[in-house]
Amino acid sequence: MKPNIRTVADLKGKTIALQAYGPHVDYMGAVLKDAGLTPSDVTIKWLPDLTGTDNSPFSALYEDDVDAVFVILPDALALTSGGTVGTGAEDSVKGAKILMSTKTANRVIADVYAVRADYFKSHRAEVMNFVKALNTATAEVKTLFTNTANTSAQLTPLLTYSADLLLDSPDAHEDVKGLYADAEHLGINANKQLFTDKAYPRNITKVSQEIQSTLKTLGLTSATQLPLLANWDFSQLGADVAFSNKSRFNSERVASVVAKKQQQNSLEDGELFSFEVAFQPNQNKFDPQLYKSEFLRVIELVSTYGGAVITVEGHSDPLKYLRSKKKGETGVVLNRIKQSNRNISLSRAQSVKESVLVFATDQGVALDSSQFALVGHGFGNPKTGMCGGDPCAPATKAEWRSNMRVVFRIIQLEAESDVFQPL
Repeated sequence: MKPNIRTVADLKGKTIALQAYGPHVDYMGAVLKDAGLTPSDVTIKWLPDLTGTDNSPFSALYEDDVDAVFVILPDALALTSGGTVGTGAEDSVKGAKILMSTKTANRVIADVYAVRADYFKSHRAEVMNFVKALNTATAEVKTLFTNTANTSAQLTPLLTYSADLLLDSPDAHEDVKGLYADAEHLGINANKQLFTDKAYPRNITKVSQEIQSTLKTLGLTSATQLPLLANWDFSQLGADVAFSNKSRFNSERVASVVAKKQQQNSLEDGELFSFEVAFQPNQNKFDPQLYKSEFLRVIELVSTYGGAVITVEGHSDPLKYLRSKKKGETGVVLNRIKQSNRNISLSRAQSVKESVLVFATDQGVALDSSQFALVGHGFGNPKTGMCGGDPCAPATKAEWRSNMRVVFRIIQLEAESDVFQPL
């Protein structure tokens, strides 16, 4: 993306370049939907090639009338001077940044194997053996990439072969490593969840419906047809009945990074999406039934962007502080009110998080609590703005109530490599 794009919502009215009929069409549709946009809110520049030619999204970002592109990770790194900010040197575009990758949006694109129905019916055992072999190979390759110091002799031939096959350059080892790191490779338990768990927000039926809705909106298909499923007995494939997702985030590291961003007033840097939950005066409990639509949205976003951090940011009303200051209270009293407001806003954020987790469990969805980070702003970031060093006094009841909110912010922290580790 170019410098004029900060969040996904900023794509409204902009031009996006991507490969026609390629892997990023449904990716675009999903992220636009999650920002409250549709394909009609943007101008799409369709290109025939994915990479490696002048008719690819990579080349399109050099054009003045293109604001954002969907590209494979090696191209994204080249355009952004190694994943930072493009300097304009070599292949980079000055000011270009990666808004997100599929490391953050790790449940948007589902790559699956499809088999013709007649072949499957007459060769079911052979297809099952293929699935078993694929699962074994996935685990073995993961070991090679995880323990590179001990497996370099086995990994190097794989990198060479893959680079030649995928990128027409047998020496492009680092690019292959980037492609591998940018994808989440599901084991048999996660495959069982994808194909059989009806409560899971990103199960194959829901993903298929989302993809076909995007294609229909774009006029790329006139009808929808969900794929037939193999309906494996996953226990025969080695699935664990007691499977549960492990924590994938370093909670302490997440808290440290978020606290630093709060101190620097830079929580909005890296933001993908955000939305608010309003509360009543003196409210400390959040009934899931009263906030069902908001909590369902949290579950959907958390499940889709499993590599992002979700900040739950509590805000509070500054009126008591402003009245006390007007009365001439001492600095000690005013500081005590400030700290009290921070504590209250943090406890509200904690209460909302706990309510979301309980609600998700009741819906049959297991969220990773380590993905959430709590922030208590107090009244330091009021909707009414700042007047000098203090919050502006609310002039109406609506302005007063506007500061009583908890904000959910979905942010990517891909540069902080020790924050998130995929399963």
